[in-house]
Amino acid sequence: MNLPPEELLKLPEGKTLEFKQDLSSPKRIMKTLVAFANSAGGKLIVGVADDGQIVGVENPLDEEERLCNLIADHISPRLVPNIEITTVAGKTLLITEVYPSGLRPHYLSAEGPEIGVYARLGSTNRQADRELIAELRRSAEGIAFDELPMAELSASDLDLPTAARFFANTKVLDERTLLTLKLLRKDQGKLVPTKGAVLLFGRDRNFHFPDAWIQCGRFIGKDKTRIFDHQDLDEPLPQALESVILFLKKHAMRGADFSDIPRKDVWSIPLTILREVIINAIIHSDYSQRGAPIRVAFFDDRIEVENPGILLPGMTIEDMKQGISKIRNPVITRIFRELNLAEQWGSGVRRMMSEAEAQGLPQLEIVEIGMRLRVVVPLPNAIEAEPKAVDLSRLESRLESRLESKLAAKVLRHLSEHALGKAELAKYLGNKTVSGELHKQIRNLLENGYIEMTLPQKPQSRLQKYRLTDRGRQLLTQGSQP
Repeated sequence: MNLPPEELLKLPEGKTLEFKQDLSSPKRIMKTLVAFANSAGGKLIVGVADDGQIVGVENPLDEEERLCNLIADHISPRLVPNIEITTVAGKTLLITEVYPSGLRPHYLSAEGPEIGVYARLGSTNRQADRELIAELRRSAEGIAFDELPMAELSASDLDLPTAARFFANTKVLDERTLLTLKLLRKDQGKLVPTKGAVLLFGRDRNFHFPDAWIQCGRFIGKDKTRIFDHQDLDEPLPQALESVILFLKKHAMRGADFSDIPRKDVWSIPLTILREVIINAIIHSDYSQRGAPIRVAFFDDRIEVENPGILLPGMTIEDMKQGISKIRNPVITRIFRELNLAEQWGSGVRRMMSEAEAQGLPQLEIVEIGMRLRVVVPLPNAIEAEPKAVDLSRLESRLESRLESKLAAKVLRHLSEHALGKAELAKYLGNKTVSGELHKQIRNLLENGYIEMTLPQKPQSRLQKYRLTDRGRQLLTQGSQP
């Protein structure tokens, strides 16, 4: 942000800019400087009131010395920003410029390295959790999460036949190729898969990375009040990309899903752009985060794609729009590139921006929301009629007659929204514990092929969940028809 002070003062506070009237709240100022150093850098301007009025700084030399002492006493490791005294409209300002630091994570000395680390999200400072602290440390050391070895595993823990099918027309996945692609690496004298390899092609992907999946939802209207359809995708990442596209295509063809809307109301969506957005979400997700799958939300006027992970240190949203890129997951990115799913590193955002302009769409919106990055793709035209919501009581009644069990019908209906474990199902059903009847009905649904385990190799795993099969989804569809 190499703008003169007069121009900086016209900008709103954001990821790389903050205003303070004075140094009366030193802890807040230290948090901001720590957050700048751990994120994309930034400028703190002292002498500007909350309403944007320039009030200036009295005794600027004394205040500069005080600020330097505060930084030295309260921030670790040592932070050495550039502090300048400048004059705007006859008022003296202190401008402190912090650069992205190679010593990150910086932290407030009094709070320590476990809880005193902050990162910059928009115009706020966010206390970093354990996963983000580890990410900051890895990025400073030039280590990528998906390149780390999983020493407890072996090559047999990868689904190499599936991987080979993806590469059938380009490569033979022998040992040398697997090492070159960093799907395998040597660790303590043996070959082990990397985290990226397990994320891409692991046999027990869900066990090792239970949140590495994609959640798709079609909502009625322009918010998440009413959901019409939902699908959880737990597949090898290249395959999951195509499944998301199929989900979006299905709901673009509105007549195929909403019986009350004429077939002629086929709705076009910018698939070229959406494909780029989804690819970027997959290859730039922070898979070290817990409880945070990739989410694709289809509304009447837009499609939102969210992935876990804020921008890497040194990156801003404006950098993204200019085509500047840092690779968070080089193993996953390399595989997508080898499979011709991602053309050139760093070019995806520029391509989708250019495509949106060519199609006459409003500019895509990119924002950091909490610990996630969201891309909003506006749709070329809005839906004129709304689909009818499913009558859940009628649906359960029809399922009950087909399954000969009211409990089984409720289980199937709850699993239509997302995968659930037995304890979660019991809670949804209003029970504190898992009953013998619930065990029985889950077993019956498994035997009849309506549901399946998410971890079939580990049936007794505490992480075990259940999801609908194609047959189960077909039964639900039949049950919802008039």
